[in-house]
Amino acid sequence: MYYSDDIIEEVRMKNDIVDVISGYVRLQKKGNSYFGLCPFHNEKSPSFSVSRQKQMYYCFGCGAGGNVFTFLMEYENFSFQEAVKALADRAGVALPEEEYTGEARRRADLKAALLEVNKLAAKYYYTQLRQPQGSAGLKYLRDRQLSDDMLRAFGLGYSNKYSDDLYQYLKGKGYKDDILAKAGLISYDERQGVYDKFWNRVMFPIMDVNSRVIGFGGRVMGDAKPKYLNSPETAIFDKSRNLYGLNRARRSKKPYFLLCEGYMDVISLHQAGFDNAVASLGTALTEGHASLIGRYVHEVYLTYDSDDAGTRAALRALPILRDTGITAKIIRMEPYKDPDEFIKNLGADAFEDRIAKARNGFLYSLEVLRKDYDMDSPEGKTDFMKEAARRLAQFSEEIERNNYIEAVAKEYRAGYEELKKLVVNMAVQAGMARPAKRPKSGQNSSRGREDGGRMSQRILLTWLIEDEGIFNQISKYITPEDFSEGIFRTVARLLYEQYERGGVNPAQIMNHFTDEEEHREVASLFHTKIRELSTAQEREKALKETVIRVKNYSIEQAGKDWDVADIEGMQKLMKAKSDLQNLHKLHISVN
Repeated sequence: MYYSDDIIEEVRMKNDIVDVISGYVRLQKKGNSYFGLCPFHNEKSPSFSVSRQKQMYYCFGCGAGGNVFTFLMEYENFSFQEAVKALADRAGVALPEEEYTGEARRRADLKAALLEVNKLAAKYYYTQLRQPQGSAGLKYLRDRQLSDDMLRAFGLGYSNKYSDDLYQYLKGKGYKDDILAKAGLISYDERQGVYDKFWNRVMFPIMDVNSRVIGFGGRVMGDAKPKYLNSPETAIFDKSRNLYGLNRARRSKKPYFLLCEGYMDVISLHQAGFDNAVASLGTALTEGHASLIGRYVHEVYLTYDSDDAGTRAALRALPILRDTGITAKIIRMEPYKDPDEFIKNLGADAFEDRIAKARNGFLYSLEVLRKDYDMDSPEGKTDFMKEAARRLAQFSEEIERNNYIEAVAKEYRAGYEELKKLVVNMAVQAGMARPAKRPKSGQNSSRGREDGGRMSQRILLTWLIEDEGIFNQISKYITPEDFSEGIFRTVARLLYEQYERGGVNPAQIMNHFTDEEEHREVASLFHTKIRELSTAQEREKALKETVIRVKNYSIEQAGKDWDVADIEGMQKLMKAKSDLQNLHKLHISVN
């Protein structure tokens, strides 16, 4: 749903950011801002800042930041539209009715109906577990040593032995076969007719990040097959893009996830105090899973089963996680099969010790690989080191690659320089790299200048909202076009427009962006750390140098793109160089 800028701004203005965030985070006023422990990463010293003046928050520890909409998007995992709706309800702002096309309306109605019927089914299963007919399921869960608190927290239930029990109940509530089939709650064949998808099973409701029931998993009571059964994929359930327990784990203060294979592992770990455990839903880890995990943490501990199947699953997961920028470690479960057995036999403290001793994922993969080679023979060890070198060559960052080369060389008693040369050779052979060329004397990469230029733009944007007197002094020489294309230039243009209208409102600028990552980026542009300077003269000198760097970088970029036949472009470039000369003579005062 598209909401007008006026409506969005009305909702934002009627929800003071300090008041809203105070409902989630304990804040203390220090100077002009409020500080607290960041809710998005684990920290002991408060680095989470909330400004009533700017109506923005920013964490100097993890980089989370934005306005009041961003906070709900990050904390509650809302979309931008959901955040607008929630804050509108809080402030009593009436939003316009949503206008859908016919097809969009049908999709929205279907999703709403599936969520509604799944919620009702989950309540029914939950009730049945506590009735006489659910005694077998309750005994099973008691035998697994689950507490009443965990049964409630995860909404565990039971599907009766009668194969049409839920169907008859939902039919009595007015639901048609069509919607029940689309929810994956019933099946049909010519011999049996309509029957429940799940019966005689302990039921595990599967919830999305907002704790809405989107599907079910069922563990059979008895020897029937399959032992575990999941809902089919529906309009609201995609097992390759959801994780069991994520609705609870995302609120954990721990900076990593424990990634399990099964429902019981997750619940057992949560019961033992490890509230950051999640599991994939009866499928191998996918890129969708890794992408979802990456929204919350950048480190994962794999707690897969200790058997061969668990080892293979862990090895398949490692490159998927690495490609998403997630560091992975392996927790060894021996002598037990899985986290559930381990916790029951050795307890939480022993599991904490296993976490501390977790094996680096890449080194673990080599440890498994080593079993395929005769390391006592020169040929076998050489072949092993070649394969290790091939895998090392896949690290794209040089510093990371060199650190792993050093670790592997130490682990397998190989020379660092020799292994490094082998890695380069393997990369060349595989077409992943070209032979290195020594740069000519005086030849430098433009990367440093580019980063320096963009950093100067960040500093200038932060300075412009901190001291409104600066704009009138530099706007003649620095325009939005002097900022890098994309989000930098868009933010600069919006800020300049605000100045020209007579009021700076950085939080309102964020209303023009709906993506959570864009909100983070914009917030960082307004919260760049500026070196503390003791005197006004030092601050003025630093500001002037920043402005000159921004202009100089803009000229360099324009010069690269200039076509000699472009007379107008040449004139603009000449004017920019003239402005740069005038900036050297300009005195800029700061408050």
